[in-house]
Amino acid sequence: MNANMLLTPIIRFTDRLLLFATTGLICFTISSCDQTQRPVQQPSVTQHTDTLTKKTTPSAAGQSVVTLPVIDALFYEPDFTAALRSSIGLSTVQINKLKAAAHTSLRDLSEDGSADTASARSATQLYQDQIKEIIGEDKMRALQELVTDRYNKGLEGLAPNKPNFVPTDTRIVVNAPAFRMDIFQDGKLLKSYRVGIGYPEFPLPTGMRRADTIIFNPSWTPPDEPWVKGKFRPGRKVSGASELNPLGVIKIPIGMPSLIHGGKPLEKIGNFASHGCVGLTNAQVKDFAPLLAQLGGSTITAENVRIIEKKKSKTVSVRLPTRVPIDLRYETIVAINGSLHIYRDVYERGTNTLENAKSILAVYGVDYEKLSEQEKGDLGEALGEMNRDPRGGVIATDSIPATKNGVAASKIARSKKGKTTLKIKGAKETEVPITALAGKGYPEAVDLNTGSAKKKS
Repeated sequence: MNANMLLTPIIRFTDRLLLFATTGLICFTISSCDQTQRPVQQPSVTQHTDTLTKKTTPSAAGQSVVTLPVIDALFYEPDFTAALRSSIGLSTVQINKLKAAAHTSLRDLSEDGSADTASARSATQLYQDQIKEIIGEDKMRALQELVTDRYNKGLEGLAPNKPNFVPTDTRIVVNAPAFRMDIFQDGKLLKSYRVGIGYPEFPLPTGMRRADTIIFNPSWTPPDEPWVKGKFRPGRKVSGASELNPLGVIKIPIGMPSLIHGGKPLEKIGNFASHGCVGLTNAQVKDFAPLLAQLGGSTITAENVRIIEKKKSKTVSVRLPTRVPIDLRYETIVAINGSLHIYRDVYERGTNTLENAKSILAVYGVDYEKLSEQEKGDLGEALGEMNRDPRGGVIATDSIPATKNGVAASKIARSKKGKTTLKIKGAKETEVPITALAGKGYPEAVDLNTGSAKKKS
C-alpha cells in the first residue's frame, strides 16, 4: 500500500533554513509553526540566587538566556533585524556589530570531542559582556525581553501554575535537568523517554510550545556560513537518505529555535547533545512519533513509520489535526513519591537552594522545619553536591567564587577559539527520602525508553 494513502492529511514539505555546527549537531531552525500564536500566561515563579547580580530574584520559568550563538540563530528570522530597530532602537552600526559578533561566536566554538570544563555561567557571562559592550546595558535588558517574548509564545492558559506541576490534560513535558520527556494523555502518563538537551551555549528554552507537524526523512540545506566545513557545502541539500543528515529520520518543529528530532548517538542521550533541541536516537524518535500522532488526532502507526522510512529520499510532512502542547521546564528539585530528586543545575541558574527546596516541600504541605535532622542533613548535602559547576565552584551563592588565581568566575575567558561544553562532570542526580512525601509528587517514569536496546531503566 502506498504510504500517501495511509497518511492523511499529508502536506508538501518546504525545506526550512537550519543552522548547523561543524560536527553535524543541529537544532536552531526557522520554525514551521505559524507566527500568530498568543502569548502564554506566565507560570508562578520560584526564588533563586542570581549569581551574576549578587542578589536573590524571582526567575520566571519561561525566561530565556541570551547568548551570542542564540542571537546568531535569531538573525535568520526575517523580521528580527527590523525588531532590533523598532523595539530596541539599535542603529545599523550596532546591528552589524552584533551580527558579526554572533557569527564569530558560533564559528569559534569547536566540537573536537574533548570535554570542556569551563562553567556554563562563565560562558554565558562572557557572551553577555560582549553584547553589552556593543549595545549597552539598558538595550541589553530590552534585548532579553524581546528574545524571551519570541521564545515563550505558546498556548495560552496551559503554563504550569506551581512547581512540579502534574498535568491533568494532554501534553508533552520535557524537564531539561532530568533529561526526561513525558507523554501525558488526559492527565495519564503514558510513556517516558531519556533525552539529550542543548549545550549550555545553546540552552534548551523553557515555556509552553506546540507540535503540529511530524516531518519524516527531513532534508537539510547547510547555510553559507564560515563554520560549515568538511563534508558539507553551503546551499547543497543533504537528503533524508544520507547518513550524514544531522536531523535523523524524523524531526518535529516545536517553535523557534527548537525541534524534537532523531539522529543522536546513544552516548548523547542523558547528556548535552544539541543546539537548543530535544535529542533522541533514531530508534527513540520512531517509537515516539506514533504516540505524538495519537495525541494530535492522527492515525499514524508504527507500521506507517516503517513504510515511510523505506523511501528515505522522499520527505513526508504530516500535519496533526490537533496541536499538541509541549511544556519545556527547568526544574532541578522534583518531588517524586517519598523523595526529593535533586538534579544537577546543568545550566548553572542557581536553582538548587534550600529556599527552593522549602518551596517545593510546601507545595505538598510539608514543613521543612518538621523534617527529621537526618532528612535535613541529607537534603543539605544533596543540594550542595548538585550545586557545583564543572570546576567545583558553588553556583548559588551571594558572590561568584574566585578561582585559584583569584579571578572572578564571571571573568574567566576561554581561549579565542573555545569549546562547546560537551559533557557534564559528576553525578547528574541524587535522591533524598522524605517520609512526609510518601504518595505525593510528580509521577515516576513510565516504560522509560533510555535509547538502549533494553529501553527500560
